[in-house]
Amino acid sequence: MKTITTISYGGGVQSTAMLVLAAQGNLGYEVDAALFANVGDDSEHPATLSYVREIATPWAADHGITVHELRKTKRDGTPARGLWSHIMDHDDPATLREPIPIFGTNGAPMSRSCTADWKIAVIGKWLKAQGANRNAVATVCIGISTDEIMRVSNKKVMPYEHPVYPLIELGLDRSACQRIIADAGLPVPGKSSCFFCPFHRPQVWAEMRRDEPELFWKSVKLESTLNDRRKLRDKPAVYLTRFGKPLDHAIGEAQDMLPGFTRPDMETCDSGYCWT
Repeated sequence: MKTITTISYGGGVQSTAMLVLAAQGNLGYEVDAALFANVGDDSEHPATLSYVREIATPWAADHGITVHELRKTKRDGTPARGLWSHIMDHDDPATLREPIPIFGTNGAPMSRSCTADWKIAVIGKWLKAQGANRNAVATVCIGISTDEIMRVSNKKVMPYEHPVYPLIELGLDRSACQRIIADAGLPVPGKSSCFFCPFHRPQVWAEMRRDEPELFWKSVKLESTLNDRRKLRDKPAVYLTRFGKPLDHAIGEAQDMLPGFTRPDMETCDSGYCWT
């Protein structure tokens, strides 16, 4: 029985490089499909959605690879709300456990369920529907490059999957991935993530405030909403940055640099399903 091999496609640099390499026959794995788990049109960065739908998916199709856009569903099979709506419009806000890795006053990120519930479980459901199980394990190509090799050992492996890391096997870092994409005639995408992800580097927040103010102020609203609810439960405040203050107080526009702007906060998102 042939087992399935897929690319975990995030819409960013590393996973797009894997898509290109697979189309060229240079990935080292014969890929059956690429899987993009969309956490919600209300949550994914608009630039990521545009890249996946308007550039990557048709290009891949022209080169014999199907990109499946997957969404979280309810038990009855109907579409679930996106992550943003799940947080902002929760049926019982008082009982909502924040699914994103918000920061406490000590600057440490709290536990999260966003990647597990909106990415890993969604892809896993698709794989199992294709016959993946303990006895027919799917091979999942994860887009972690050599400059992020510390993320490899942290991924929790599911019984129906065998994660592999083609970019590391090929000795490719992020810069090499960018060259591979450009050499294929494609525009190089930015990092993929929810626009309100707390793992953004401060520089990214600052550029968002300057260049994408609508997304920045929506993020401020999310943070404020979480804290209004936490106050009703006598819970301490939480933040979208590690600076222990509201986002709009912690982050100025890009030209107003704060100490620590070079720290790569995103490295703490270690699943390989985000930021690739």
